[in-house]
Amino acid sequence: MGALPYSRTLQPKGKSVTTHPRGRTAPPPGESRFAAALSSLLHRHSITLLRVSVGLLFLWFGALKLVPDASAAEEMASRTMSVITAGHVAPEVSLRALGTMEILIGAGLLTGLLLRLTLAVFLVHMAGTLVALVVLAGEMWQGTVLVPTLAGQYVLKNLVLITAGLAIAAHRPTTPGQRVRSSRGRPAATDTGESPVPETPKVPTPTALT
Repeated sequence: MGALPYSRTLQPKGKSVTTHPRGRTAPPPGESRFAAALSSLLHRHSITLLRVSVGLLFLWFGALKLVPDASAAEEMASRTMSVITAGHVAPEVSLRALGTMEILIGAGLLTGLLLRLTLAVFLVHMAGTLVALVVLAGEMWQGTVLVPTLAGQYVLKNLVLITAGLAIAAHRPTTPGQRVRSSRGRPAATDTGESPVPETPKVPTPTALT
């Protein structure tokens, strides 16, 4: 059985989209089917992979904080918490609280349960870690904020985690068969995981002059 031919549909402003007779959008010119399939796969699952990877890191690092002398960041974390709490919380108590919080955040990200609450706690926790850049400035910078120390670089990498959390929070997952509403409030095409086929613009029929 021969391959089904593709057709081209003229779009507004002279643009055209290559479509398959079965309704699927064909790969753009110059892009292989493998690249198109990989791009589609990443589009559907990249946020899930991001959420799971961040969750695993939080579970791992949180568990280390509950084991004495196992975490390389426990001294810095303890001293930062001592400054924030004005010394009213013992270092070992604050370290266990941080470890427990990170484990709960990791579990929430991994399972997706109570995700909004998890992300809220995650962002508060991440903002708290950046406080070390100010309260422990002598250890974070080498004379200027343009040259962080190794400890400063360790803290600054949390900016990437914060961005990852924002990306997860902004993602609205849909399931196959779920109808997505368009920006104008009308139901859009059913989400099948494939790129939607643009509608062909209607050309007005000229009327005869009388």
